[in-house]
Amino acid sequence: MNVTDMKKLADSIRTNISKVIVGKEDVIDLVMVALFCQGHVLLEDVPGLGKTVLAKSLARTINCDFKRIQFTPDLLPSDLTGLSIYNQKENDFFFRKGPLFTNIVLADEINRATPRTQSALLECMEEQQITVEGETRKLAGPFFVIATQNPLETQGTFPLPEAQMDRFFVRLSIGYPKHDESLTILNRFESEQPLDTLSSVVTAKDIVEIQQALSDVKVSDVIKEYIINLVEESRNNSKLSLGLSPRGALALMKAARAYAAITGRDFVTPTDVKTVCSAVMAHRVMLKGYSMSTGTSGTLAVIEEILATVETPTEKVKGDQ
Repeated sequence: MNVTDMKKLADSIRTNISKVIVGKEDVIDLVMVALFCQGHVLLEDVPGLGKTVLAKSLARTINCDFKRIQFTPDLLPSDLTGLSIYNQKENDFFFRKGPLFTNIVLADEINRATPRTQSALLECMEEQQITVEGETRKLAGPFFVIATQNPLETQGTFPLPEAQMDRFFVRLSIGYPKHDESLTILNRFESEQPLDTLSSVVTAKDIVEIQQALSDVKVSDVIKEYIINLVEESRNNSKLSLGLSPRGALALMKAARAYAAITGRDFVTPTDVKTVCSAVMAHRVMLKGYSMSTGTSGTLAVIEEILATVETPTEKVKGDQ
């Protein structure tokens, strides 16, 4: 699959989701970036802004299996992964798969589950496999987790630990709609629910092919140097107690590569890096005096400072390999 085909598929996904989600094309693009990079998305925003609707719209757009899990304090790890059950008739145990055995998982209000239950997601998000009772079972591709949480509500919640936060490829906030977008929402949802009639426009096979073809998008030495300069600046910034790790640097390069692909280019530009930088970095660096799960707005401001501080490459990057 070439970048022209990837752009066509990305345009189809964006157009289809936009039948339900009004505006927010930038958020939709970054969700696609995470999906194409085999990453996962943490949607963090106040209630009622469309986090769950966005996840459901994406699932309906792709013709593959989808499961929604409502996270609560009494949820157990086995409720996610599955467990072995004794069958008296057969006089034997059989494994009943949990909801994680699917393609797209909506982990709704993930921070309401206990750390023990949250940790059940670690292996499947990183390695696309689940180990239960000593037996490892592979998950079918694509496997994509969209988790939601409300950053303002703390009562009865369990903040995601650093290891869990790092498993998410991007951390996004939908934000309030503009005035004209709010009017469109009222008109669109006045007499019908567009999500009910939304049909799929791509298949699971298409997504897997895009994931495999991203390696064809070129990243020049100039761009790699630019990414490393951003990473090192985050580590040396006086306002941060934790800078971007090597895994975070790889994620930044992958995200820039995917963003270039959905815009129809087979090479990465500095603009691609800047576009995805905040979504990839914000939850992987730590403000002094905060944890990785708090202080989002302050972290974004520091990232903007880093982007303004590091010199942007100006020479032509397309053929520089």
